[in-house]
Amino acid sequence: MDCPTEVKRTWIEWQHPVLSVSRQCALVGVPRSSVYYAPRGPRAETLGLMRVIDEQYTRTPFYGRRRMAVVLRTLGYAVGSNRVARLMAQLGLAAIYPKRRLSAPAPGHRIYPYLLRGVTIDRVDQVWSTDITYIRLRHGFAYLTAVLDWYSRYVLAWELATTLDNGFCVRALARALAQGDPEIFNTDQGAQFTSEAFTGPLRRAGIQISMDGRGRALDNVFTERLWRSVKYEEVYLRDYADLAMARDHLTVYFRFYNGERPHQALGYLTPAQVYGVASPARKIRVAGGSQ
Repeated sequence: MDCPTEVKRTWIEWQHPVLSVSRQCALVGVPRSSVYYAPRGPRAETLGLMRVIDEQYTRTPFYGRRRMAVVLRTLGYAVGSNRVARLMAQLGLAAIYPKRRLSAPAPGHRIYPYLLRGVTIDRVDQVWSTDITYIRLRHGFAYLTAVLDWYSRYVLAWELATTLDNGFCVRALARALAQGDPEIFNTDQGAQFTSEAFTGPLRRAGIQISMDGRGRALDNVFTERLWRSVKYEEVYLRDYADLAMARDHLTVYFRFYNGERPHQALGYLTPAQVYGVASPARKIRVAGGSQ
C-alpha cells in the first residue's frame, strides 16, 4: 500500500530495542531527515477544511473520500477527492465499510485476531478497548486516546498529544492497567497499538489481545460512540487556544462523562456507578488526562 510519508513517520519507534532509527527508516521507505524535520503548522484554510471534514465524519462516518468531497464542494470548498483522502488520513478517519489494506501496522509488528465477534458483553473488565481521534485546536490540532471499559462505558484513562507516536498511547495504557486488568483488550491495527511497547504489558499481564479487522471501524463501536459524545458535547462547543486549554476542558468533561452523565443503555446510571456497582471491592478513581 502506498501510504503517505506522514503516516509512515508514525511507524518509527524511537526506543526500539533492536532496530535503530536509521534502519527503521530504510525498512518503511522514508528519508531519515524527514523523521527529524518539524513541519510548520497547517494553513488556516487547511485547518478550517479539516474541521469541516471532522464534523461531517462524526455525523456520517460511512462517507468515503468521494462523497465527502461532494459535500465539501456544496459548502463552497474547491477540493478534489484526492486532497480529501490525504486530510482524512491525516485525521485518522476512514469510512465505515470493509475495504482492503486499510490499516497498516509497522513492519515487523505482530497482528492479533479479532476475538469479539458474536461475544456477549455482560460484565465489567471483560473487554477494554482504545482508539485515537482528532481534536481541533485554534491554530492546529492534537490527538486524543482513551481506554474504555465496554460494559460500563467507563473511561479508565486518556491522553493528549500533538504527534501520532505511540508514547501517549502507552502512557494511557499504563494508567488504565494501574486500576485493574481486563480479560480482553481490543485495538485497531495501527502502529501505535501493534508496537512491543503497547502489546508487551498486555501479554505480561496475561490479557488476551484482540485487533479489529482491516477496514472494520464497527469492530470498536463503543469507542466510536465515545468519540461522538466527546465531540458533540465538548469539542465542538469550544475553541481550544492550545493543548493546555484542551487538556483542562477535557479533564472536566471526562469527570462529567464518568460520574454525572446518565447513559440510556445503562438504565440511566453513570459509567462510574455501573463500573463500581458491578465490582463492589473496586476503588473508583476519576480517569484523568496527561499529568
